Amino acid sequence: MRRFTEGDRVRIDIPDETDPDHDRYHGAHGTVVEVLRDEAGRETGDERDNYLFRVDMDDGPVVDVRWRDLRPAPDS
Repeated sequence: MRRFTEGDRVRIDIPDETDPDHDRYHGAHGTVVEVLRDEAGRETGDERDNYLFRVDMDDGPVVDVRWRDLRPAPDS
């Protein structure tokens, strides 16, 4: 089950302040440009982890993010 699709506006939400990506990406917005599939769910036991969302951030970089760190953007 995918939560987001290409074209969706998203906000990165990393509540764990010790996560190395927290300061850089928490609260940032972007657009999902591609949905990749892998087998991470086999390791975690959660089929949602099989999807990696490639997000073109509003401030420039393109990052790959799992579902648990994404929320719909308030402006979507």
